[in-house]
Amino acid sequence: MEIHLDKRAVKLIRLSAQDAIEEGDTEALREDIYEAFSEDQVEEIERRLDSGEFFEFLTDALDEWSGDDVDELFELLETQLGEIGIDLKYEMKGSVDEDEEEEDDDDLDDDEDDDESYEEEDDDDDD
Repeated sequence: MEIHLDKRAVKLIRLSAQDAIEEGDTEALREDIYEAFSEDQVEEIERRLDSGEFFEFLTDALDEWSGDDVDELFELLETQLGEIGIDLKYEMKGSVDEDEEEEDDDDLDDDEDDDESYEEEDDDDDD
């Protein structure tokens, strides 16, 4: 089974993890990770867990996390969910930035097209 975290959920976890790194407290992070998953996703995860408790699963994962690197946290969640047959999919921070850059490039291309059409119209007026 695959679980996809949307950009909002990934951003929430990243910000919360950064706060946890700075403050050294993972309680809010655990709750934010829990809330990043939908009810259906949590139920599916709990069906596959021996303990049946996603919150406990997150506690164990955060205990294993070094608390230094946000990407390490995502990799840890991905690995531990993979062990119970769940493939966690999410956009890495870099890929989100690249998507935004592509959109910006597309906007620039559109502007260039507009400029060209004005130039063509100007040429017609000169005749």
